[in-house]
Amino acid sequence: MKPTNGKKILSVILMILAAVSIMLVAANKYYIDLLWFTEVGYTQVFLKEIVTRMQIGVPMFLVLTVILYFYFIFLKSAVTKRDLVVVTIKKKIALIPLAASIVLSFIITSLANSLLWFKLLEFLNASSFNTKDPVFGKDISFYVFKLPFLESLSGVLLTILFIVFIATLAFTALTFLSKGREAIQISELEIRKEEMKDFFIKFGQLTSKQIGIFAAIFFLLLSFDYYIRTFTILYSPSSISFGAGYTDIAVKLNLYRIQTVLCIAAAVLAVLAGFRKKFKLMLLGPIVLIAVSLIGGVAAFGLENYIVAPNQYDKEEPYLKKHIQYTQLAYGLDNVENKEFSASEDITLEDIKANDLTVKNIPINDYKPTLDMYNSIQGFRIYYEFNDIDIDRYMINKLYTQVFISAREMDNGQLEENAKNWINQHLKYTHGFGVAVSPVNKVNEVGQPDLTVKDIPPKSIGTDIEVTEPRIYFGESTDTYAITNCKTPEFDYPSGSDNKENFYEGKAGIKLTLFNRLAFAIREQNIKIILSTDITSDSKILINRNIKARLAAIAPFFSYDEDPYIVVSEGKLYWIVDAFTSSNRYPYSKPYNTENTFNYIRNSVKVVIDAYNGDVTFYQVDKDDPITNTYNKIYPGILKPISEMSEDLRSHVRYSQTMFDIQSDIYRTYHMNNTKVFYNKEDQWEVARQVYGAEKETMKVESAYLIMKLPDRDEEFTLMIPYTARQKDNMVAWMSAMNDGDDYGKLMVYNFPKQSLVYGPMQIEQRVDQDTTISPQLTLLGQQGSQVVRGNMLTIPIEEAILYVEPIYIKASDGDRALPELKKVIASYKNKIIMADSLESALEQIFGKSQAPQPNETPGEADKDVNSLITKANSLFTQAQEAQKGGDWAKYGELIKQLESVLGDLKALTNTP
Repeated sequence: MKPTNGKKILSVILMILAAVSIMLVAANKYYIDLLWFTEVGYTQVFLKEIVTRMQIGVPMFLVLTVILYFYFIFLKSAVTKRDLVVVTIKKKIALIPLAASIVLSFIITSLANSLLWFKLLEFLNASSFNTKDPVFGKDISFYVFKLPFLESLSGVLLTILFIVFIATLAFTALTFLSKGREAIQISELEIRKEEMKDFFIKFGQLTSKQIGIFAAIFFLLLSFDYYIRTFTILYSPSSISFGAGYTDIAVKLNLYRIQTVLCIAAAVLAVLAGFRKKFKLMLLGPIVLIAVSLIGGVAAFGLENYIVAPNQYDKEEPYLKKHIQYTQLAYGLDNVENKEFSASEDITLEDIKANDLTVKNIPINDYKPTLDMYNSIQGFRIYYEFNDIDIDRYMINKLYTQVFISAREMDNGQLEENAKNWINQHLKYTHGFGVAVSPVNKVNEVGQPDLTVKDIPPKSIGTDIEVTEPRIYFGESTDTYAITNCKTPEFDYPSGSDNKENFYEGKAGIKLTLFNRLAFAIREQNIKIILSTDITSDSKILINRNIKARLAAIAPFFSYDEDPYIVVSEGKLYWIVDAFTSSNRYPYSKPYNTENTFNYIRNSVKVVIDAYNGDVTFYQVDKDDPITNTYNKIYPGILKPISEMSEDLRSHVRYSQTMFDIQSDIYRTYHMNNTKVFYNKEDQWEVARQVYGAEKETMKVESAYLIMKLPDRDEEFTLMIPYTARQKDNMVAWMSAMNDGDDYGKLMVYNFPKQSLVYGPMQIEQRVDQDTTISPQLTLLGQQGSQVVRGNMLTIPIEEAILYVEPIYIKASDGDRALPELKKVIASYKNKIIMADSLESALEQIFGKSQAPQPNETPGEADKDVNSLITKANSLFTQAQEAQKGGDWAKYGELIKQLESVLGDLKALTNTP
């Protein structure tokens, strides 16, 4: 007996220790979260959930415990008074009802709290959309905030009912059959089939009232559920639209209303059947409901296929109109300004000069090769990495200039294996350093980006961009915690054969007191945080340094752009992140994807994160977005008006490319306001296609940020995308979003004449490949050892005409570290296509040279020159091929240069497009 008792005692002790450990870990998490939220200044976000859950959970738990306790006492009393079988009661266990009520209340409260707390806050703080749905006349806020709460509440109540019902049956059965407490002796435990049948019949008679009451509550909850479903018809999908259609209004809506009433009648019938112990009568309600559902389904099928389908447009036309209108509202496309663009004007050299700022900012660099180049020429060490290229605008030499900019972040995971120790990864290599900046329209003499901010420490060349605090402690790829202000300094940046070191002077971080060191040692599961002698009471730990994770922790109710961008403002580095609000509950609006992720979206918030201190500030740019306003009610003061953003930072706010891509994608179809045209999809558009990359992959043109002058407007920073006709390559329109000043967020669409041809990007690509001058040059440039990389085809409006520009890169065909260098630029206007060494040269050949013979020339002399140039070009081409075969690459390169010059002279002389 003693060994057995010893094992039991040891098991109990181990279980207690395990429970205490789990509680300590959970408490430690909450403690650290509180420290961090306090540090970043968003304690109210952390406390809101706890306080709300307590406000819901504590009263709910107490009330439920009391109700369930008396309910179980009532059940026990009712059971012991019945003479179901011969019962021998040895003793009463009064704690069973109390224990059962406590456990059940805890389960129910936890379930309800986790599912309802935030939806309840949205329900109580709902902001109006000031737009009503066209069927029930309710404000859209009802569907976005209130209906989801009611649906969740219905599901929770049905789940609770089921749990209590099962608990009732289990408690009742346990009361009869518990051995040693209220034992049942039935024929000395030899139960025959007849006796078992008799037992269950009598047990059912005993619990008939409870079953009747439970069934009645179930039908009432089902009635509530059917009532809620009446509103969900506004999300009904169909082959031609989204939202309630003819059949939905005529059949489904009335069916739900009938089922709502029938469920109430079934509830009354269930109570009567339960008290009268007539279970067959209780089945009448479900049978009628099933029958009505089947009849309704058949009616809907018949109406849809035999009445609506043969006359689909006539029957669905009013609902199509609502679908178009509400989809445009949901995606912010209701105020798009449409303008005509002739694309037929003849532009001259004077027009090019008049649009000088537009021309000077045409991106002859492409961001993908630029990223490779930045990492190659500005990475310096294996632990530095440029994650992506951002596009912005700055004043350079007093000119409004579009630039590429990228942050040099620290990736200490790239350290040599023998250097990947805890000190290096958390105490030493803690931060990135500086940015690289280059204008989009310039390259140096070898085709690499012409850097205006470069090196470590950052050097500014010919620009006003000055970086006075280049250290990046918070970034896109900073995924580890850092401990600063230790006894030994941090690595700052490499300097020759030595390294510069630094102590962090920012305000970010949590003080590592002895207790906090213990807490973080548990969190990180690393005892070195406690044992390290480098860490002092003045040391601070920086956590959640990845800016995406940082935002998700502070405000998870927003969704965030996957591409934050870095900004230099008043000497400091900041990240700007676009935050979105969305919903999949907007009536009649088309879901953006098949998963119905959302059918309403707004880019209503810009988030600014200090790359050095980690400060996070949320700025509201769309004061009319009801979802954002609701969150601001739930968390008062979390959002600041955009007017409080510094003027310099404000000048770098961009219209979200993610938002624009969603809007431009929806607009391909929903620019059609005429229901007949929409029904037949007569004027559906597609995003233009292009040839891109080394493999000449056919892909959609990406939306592009450009500084350009639109008709009747001044030069401004815009975001644009070209459209072509469906399954065609001719351009029909382009959409543009404004980024500057009071016009920020304004959407404009320029429509081309439908009666005349305007080349699309893909048609220009095809003409490039067919050009007898350009195509051989591209082939030669892409010979052994080299690859031709085609950049983005840009569509640039100049006055009432279109100029097309595409950069051509050359890179080594072997190795992942090849440096793509800009070697050529293709420019096209009307029937002219030119490939030159620079954009200036290409434009000069198109617009800047007179093609007439010189006064001292005669047509005969010109013809003679043409023939000699053709002969010379063929000779050079043959010599180049022989040099290539012989492996004489120096001679091959020289011959190719001579061939390019001859072809250029030939083209200029013959005015060949």
